[in-house]
Amino acid sequence: MTPVARLLGREILSIDADGTVHLRFRARPEFANRHGSVQGGLVSAMLDSSLSAVLLAQLPEGLTSMTVKLETEFLRPAPLTVLEAKAWLMSRDERSATTRGELRAPAGTLLATATAHLRILPAKR
Repeated sequence: MTPVARLLGREILSIDADGTVHLRFRARPEFANRHGSVQGGLVSAMLDSSLSAVLLAQLPEGLTSMTVKLETEFLRPAPLTVLEAKAWLMSRDERSATTRGELRAPAGTLLATATAHLRILPAKR
């Protein structure tokens, strides 16, 4: 797990047969903005982590990915609590992939969605 995934409190809960990844994040009090909700950059970071995880779970050893474009839609303020994410692969070829995901509050309220365009490249050894 990367240091940023640890910072975000990321847990991969499950991976469905179709490759959909279910995750959990712990939005700590330090993540608060002046309104008392999770700062938008951290919401984006949670989604970026989710959208990368879904591709990484499907790549063979020796390959990794890098986000080249992330489009986040903020729908509602994210509360400082445990948040759940779901991410899935939309398309992939040998060099790139597009993934999509969503972040939800514990009661299931949709907070944000995102689409990521990722580059597939050899992992550093």
